[in-house]
Amino acid sequence: MIALVLAMVWARRGQTLVVALLALFGVAAAVAAPAYLRAADRAVAAGQVGTATPNELSVAVRAYQKDARQDTPGAEPSGPNLERSGSALSGLPRFDYVYSMEFPAMGIEPTIAYASRFAYRQDVCDHLEMVSGRCLIGSSDIVLPEAVGQRLEIKAGDTIELSYAIRIIPRGGPAFYAENGRAQRLLVAGLYRVPDPGNVYWGSRGFFNAGSDLPAGANLPLFVTSATMHSTDRGAVDTGLDAFPQPGALAVDNLPAVREGLSEVQAGVTAFQGGVELHSQLPDLLARIDSGRDAGHRIVPVLAVALVLLACLTIFLAVGYGTEGRRPELAVVALRGARWGQRWWLATGENVVAILIGAILGCLAGQLLVNAFAAYRFPGVGADPGLESLRWAPVAAGAAVLTALLAERRQIATPVAELLRRAPAVPHSARAVAAELVVVALAAVAVVQLSSTPRGVGTFAAALVLLAGSLVAARLLLPLVTVLARRALSRGRLGVALAGLQLSRRPGAVRLFALLTAAVAVIGYAAAAVDVAAGGRSDQAVLGTGAPRVLQLGPTGRQNLLAAVRAVDPQGTFAMAAVKLPSDPGAPAVVAVDTTRLDMVAAWPSGGPTAPQVVKLLHPAAAPPVDVDGAQVEFDISAQFPLGKSVAVTAVLSPRDGGNDALAELGVLRNGRHTYAQNVDACVKGCTLNSLRIAGGQGTLDVSGVLTVHSINDVPSDVLNDPAPWRASEGGQIGAGAKGGLEIEVTSLNGLPDGMFVHPATAPYPLPVAVSGVTALPTVDNLDARATRVDVRTSLPVIPGAGSPAVLTDLDYADRLSTDGGATSGSMVWLNDQAPDDVVAALTTHGVTVTADLRASDVQKRLDEQGPAIALWFYVIVAALATALAAGALVLAASVDRNRRVEDLSALRSQGLTRSALRQATLWTYPVLVLAAVVAGLGVATLDWWLTGWALPLAGLDPPALPLASWPRLLTMLATALATTLLLAGAAVLAGRRTLRRIS
Repeated sequence: MIALVLAMVWARRGQTLVVALLALFGVAAAVAAPAYLRAADRAVAAGQVGTATPNELSVAVRAYQKDARQDTPGAEPSGPNLERSGSALSGLPRFDYVYSMEFPAMGIEPTIAYASRFAYRQDVCDHLEMVSGRCLIGSSDIVLPEAVGQRLEIKAGDTIELSYAIRIIPRGGPAFYAENGRAQRLLVAGLYRVPDPGNVYWGSRGFFNAGSDLPAGANLPLFVTSATMHSTDRGAVDTGLDAFPQPGALAVDNLPAVREGLSEVQAGVTAFQGGVELHSQLPDLLARIDSGRDAGHRIVPVLAVALVLLACLTIFLAVGYGTEGRRPELAVVALRGARWGQRWWLATGENVVAILIGAILGCLAGQLLVNAFAAYRFPGVGADPGLESLRWAPVAAGAAVLTALLAERRQIATPVAELLRRAPAVPHSARAVAAELVVVALAAVAVVQLSSTPRGVGTFAAALVLLAGSLVAARLLLPLVTVLARRALSRGRLGVALAGLQLSRRPGAVRLFALLTAAVAVIGYAAAAVDVAAGGRSDQAVLGTGAPRVLQLGPTGRQNLLAAVRAVDPQGTFAMAAVKLPSDPGAPAVVAVDTTRLDMVAAWPSGGPTAPQVVKLLHPAAAPPVDVDGAQVEFDISAQFPLGKSVAVTAVLSPRDGGNDALAELGVLRNGRHTYAQNVDACVKGCTLNSLRIAGGQGTLDVSGVLTVHSINDVPSDVLNDPAPWRASEGGQIGAGAKGGLEIEVTSLNGLPDGMFVHPATAPYPLPVAVSGVTALPTVDNLDARATRVDVRTSLPVIPGAGSPAVLTDLDYADRLSTDGGATSGSMVWLNDQAPDDVVAALTTHGVTVTADLRASDVQKRLDEQGPAIALWFYVIVAALATALAAGALVLAASVDRNRRVEDLSALRSQGLTRSALRQATLWTYPVLVLAAVVAGLGVATLDWWLTGWALPLAGLDPPALPLASWPRLLTMLATALATTLLLAGAAVLAGRRTLRRIS
């Protein structure tokens, strides 16, 4: 019997090969999913580590040792000593440790305003490039930064003297440094530069932080040996122990040990009982890796399950088609009285052998496919193949065998008379309909389950919806095709009618259409997921950043920021000033920008007002500012307040040509008319009056009275005489009809510890804003952290650089309404792609300090290395395998039908069927089926995406505050439909041409 089965396999080796290939695809899908997850885990970890900053990779332990000179001779040194007991903190596996010490020193800088950084760092010479001289050897060697040597004219071979220094902060004066130890003579062994300041070796100590306003190189360390450090007469010392990973230390398999090591380090720090601090962003990096892996493990199985079901459906179709082609053979076996077991073996043995061969090859093919793809997409990471990837292979193989048995069950149980019919009856059994209803019900249950949890049964929701939708579409096909075929026959279109009747009279045609629809639905769902995720990453990178490039600045005044940006880019073509305003947790983020440049620089969302429209709304015309010129600022003020009630006035002035705001403190007002003068150097080139602050003295908050500002330098008198262009805050009001100056009525300062404020009305009030994701917004915290009333002018889908909910407003107007005159820490400069290469240097020369340079392209790169993006590459594999399954099913169906169709069409040809009708009947049958399946499949994919697509963590498990796209682009879906149609229709046409050539 076995020999007979093998002979059958050889006789129909083409059909056996197709069944084996289909089984191969199904088992390969089951193997590829866990294998790809393994490769994806490794790629996620490697990608996060590769894009991490040194602070995220390193673990820094800091200890501030007290002045050892104050200890009793012979006693144990007080305070923690990392050099002596740091081994208690070395619990991280495969991490290198670097010990360092640092203190301020004096002796070579020509000022006492700052000190040099006298530092020791273990193995420092391995990470320095000597531009002259040599590196450290002896106990009196020192190496200086190249910039320091050039600026101070110190060269290799010179001797210098340095001594320990302490910082002194006198009351009412600037801080300075003073010597506090014996000077030590040192030999300048060489001058160095650092080839890679971003190397993780340097840790988080900030040896080479950019943006210092000190002279060239003054913020860089002077390195010495450990012996030099210990022989120096010194006081308190900042010590540190930095750990950074060796290559492969943060590979995915090592992460549990790293977490355990972090816990040991934390326990060691706690054991010191104070004086030691642990600084590390490594836990955040590990959390991102876990989040990415978790997202991948939720994304990959969704279509992996769908692909396995599709493979089973394909095998069911293939076996069913093959068995239908063998109906006369099975009838002969039954007529000869073969026993039931023999009939089963003869009917199923051929397909079981093919499936087993395909399953064995599929185990190998699935892993090789992942290996090849990982080598292409994740070079240097590897797929790390293992037996664990085969854990679902037996399940897939068993499902394939069971599917084959189910497909053959009906033919084996069919009576002999029915088997001998040339045109078998098309089944319309209630059993088939009931089975399809069960699948639909399971899909509905899975969708409901998905709404509560994305795991468990919810994982199968997308696959079940795809299968159910395809079965329903196929169930509707047969009546429609029959009607169209009869209509074509009545109109004399024989070719079209024969093609339609071929589908309507073949029982396997319905299953073939279901399979093609399911395959197209899988491809469409994969395309939708990839497109939506790609659009989301692009939005995160560009809209989330705010512009193609964002420079983050150190604290600076708002008008200084505006002046610097406008000086660097006077035409407003590539740079825009921006500030992120402080806001309470949970409150909408507020971004203030120079809206006059908004349409040229900022990334702008679609689906809302255009940038020029928003500019007109947020930057209406306003009164000109009040100019105060000259370094000597004089105020002529009349005051009338009750005796014993003191009131002080402070003017906030903003330099027009750049520079931080200045405060002119006029002091306590005296009753009567007096002149109050203050020297403000920042106003030499002219200032604008930002606000007047009127505050009560100690115990005088409950005060009322009137003051009149008669003149301010050369401010025109009509500006002060007209109360209209002035605005007062709570606690007072602008007097009506004042004569000879600006009359300010102070009503009460109770509950106003900062006093009341008077502004020139040079900005619209309430402050115009645009919002996103905010329904009601009466006020926002302005730049001075005071609540400012706002006027919501428009709504946007998202605020660039802030997301949603968020608020956008004009920076200049927001500053004019603020009262503090202080520097802002959230300052930024947004740049577009036209920004010149020297923009950072140009901004630095105009008084701002760049602390970070963030590019949207870098953000995009980091997002592309995260779990969701990596996991979605598996969907590309799924789409390719689904296309191969569908094409294989088409080829198999055409092969099985070929002999019967050749006989039928040859007979019709001999009876006068035209060549044109013959070509239509032969070549149009399956391409038309493909076209219908593409339309139905994309409809099923769209329905499935609506029901389940929202559950895919395409933006990670903690999505950003951005309204990311939830639907794929129409162009993407049309391109997918066109490509799928061309591939499948091409396979169908090739199979049809082979049939056509055999018809005489």
